[in-house]
Amino acid sequence: MTGVTPAFAGRTPGQPAYDEQTLWDASSGPLANYHVHGLTVLPDDTILAFCEGRHEVCDAGPRDLLMRRSTDKGDTWSESQVVVPSVDGQSWGNPAAVYDRQTHEVFLFYALSDRLPENTSCSGDTGVLHVISSKDKGVTWGEPRVLDLFDHFGYDWALHSPGPGHGIQLDNGRLLMNVAHRRVIVGNTVVERMYGVASVYSDDHGRTWQTTGAVPVSADYPINEARLVQLDDGSVLINGRYAAGGNRQRIVSVSKDRGLTWSAPVMDGGTGTFNAVDAGMLGYTRGRVLFSRPDSPMRYNMTVSVSYDGTESLRYSRVINPGRSYYSDLARLSDGTIVLIYGCDGDIPSFPLRVNVCRFNLEWLTQGRDSLASGPRLRSRSYPVEQLTCRVVAPGPGEYELWLRYHRSPDGGLVSVTVDGQKPRNYLIDTTSETAAGYDVLLLGTMQLSGGPHGVRFAAAGTGRGGGQAVALDKLTLTQGPAAPDVSEEITVDNGALGYSVVAGSWPSGTGVPGYYSGNYASHAPGAGTAQVRWQPCLPGDGRYEVQVSYTAASNRSTAAPYTVAYAGGSSTVLVDQTVRGAPDSRGGEWVSLGTYTFAAGLAASVSLTDAPSGYVVADAVRFLRR
Repeated sequence: MTGVTPAFAGRTPGQPAYDEQTLWDASSGPLANYHVHGLTVLPDDTILAFCEGRHEVCDAGPRDLLMRRSTDKGDTWSESQVVVPSVDGQSWGNPAAVYDRQTHEVFLFYALSDRLPENTSCSGDTGVLHVISSKDKGVTWGEPRVLDLFDHFGYDWALHSPGPGHGIQLDNGRLLMNVAHRRVIVGNTVVERMYGVASVYSDDHGRTWQTTGAVPVSADYPINEARLVQLDDGSVLINGRYAAGGNRQRIVSVSKDRGLTWSAPVMDGGTGTFNAVDAGMLGYTRGRVLFSRPDSPMRYNMTVSVSYDGTESLRYSRVINPGRSYYSDLARLSDGTIVLIYGCDGDIPSFPLRVNVCRFNLEWLTQGRDSLASGPRLRSRSYPVEQLTCRVVAPGPGEYELWLRYHRSPDGGLVSVTVDGQKPRNYLIDTTSETAAGYDVLLLGTMQLSGGPHGVRFAAAGTGRGGGQAVALDKLTLTQGPAAPDVSEEITVDNGALGYSVVAGSWPSGTGVPGYYSGNYASHAPGAGTAQVRWQPCLPGDGRYEVQVSYTAASNRSTAAPYTVAYAGGSSTVLVDQTVRGAPDSRGGEWVSLGTYTFAAGLAASVSLTDAPSGYVVADAVRFLRR
């Protein structure tokens, strides 16, 4: 993807508009790779874009810090400028800027990384935090300062990495920059590295910097690269990646004192489950937060979404690039134009070929369902769930969306819901978490309600897939709006994830053949049909679901892999030729349909696969699509 011709100069105000350009390109640029980037926009709409210029395709090899400037709102860009050069192999990384509205000074944070001699990986062991600043809109930069501020935390943190992306200035003028930390790689497993976040802040316009408290550090919540956003109530939210790879939910924590102390971290299902990657977040306007990420278990499918409830849910989303997609950051121009910088394209799973910048407006992002002129025209009110009951009040007769926010935990159980004695479209939930505890949100359905009070009742409905029965619910929200939200009605169970089990035999994982969903696939050698795996979803409602399976095709695969679908009232076995590729999906996997069946809500549905005499069988992922 080399870029779309700029289209903003002649656009009609209020009409959807989008354009895209390439800022750095490893296929034609002088360096081996361009990766990890950030944005800041000044009041006159000067845009500063920063990126690591890598002399090697490596996280800890020689790296310059680069910048390109635009003084015409992104129509044109200056040539790439080296802001911090690599001398004798220095590895500079994680550029992240914050702008002071009062003094008009831009502060650029970054880290100097190094590896211990015995480190054979391409990740740094140590990282020293630096900051420079510019008083002339990024034309020139002052002398660097080293911020050695973190020894008192007591975790033996050795690597201190800002952002990346951008910091924020709070409503009281405080400058706040996220900084992620961990121990050295040498001698420490991933769990032992004690990933954590303790930010830095300044209350004197950047003359001095101090540390905030740390987000409570826990091996269950290894928060890494993150974004900060101030919400409408003044609280500050941090939303960060799960430290290492995998298909993960984000980790969040909230500060009620403008970043000085932080709540216990939790997993956040509201912003989705996707590859552990740096993601962009921006407080766009009052009542709107934007979120960008590759919406896929692997680094594909760059997507931007808008939230109207402080990121508890993402209402509208649009795919920017269905192909390879990596780190991203977001900014806003004075007229509301959204600026996204992101890595894209190429054949390397962790490193982009190009860094692109695109501009679009809210009308384009929401496909006309929201604009700065008219607003989203949403009306919402939330009610607490107490002792498995909730009394909601509809302000008038009409159609209402019912959103449930609930708590997930490793010992979670099943819970059912009725509204005035009636089941909504989605009425059964497994509150078991994939990993650590946190919150998730589910659209129970859209229901016609009369004006006035209504009774919503919840009931414990059995054991969850993790073997527990705990149920903890947070709140129910009634929402009315002129346009439906972007909600996918599909449930995917991957090999090795919650709901997948090895019933018999040995099914080792592998990655040798591409086309799998998420991190790997399982397989079994030719056999007599006695080895078996099973995928068991928790379906939220009764109805018709199409069952699709993903596998990696190859010539040594079985031509008759036997999948057995258990549905309401029966079961059917479907033979799949795994030498033939399925249909690829931008979110990962290559898929073949086993048919559409009627299922009851809950845990009765399953898909099983046994070994076969004709070749290897591959067990990857199964998904159920509501029809």
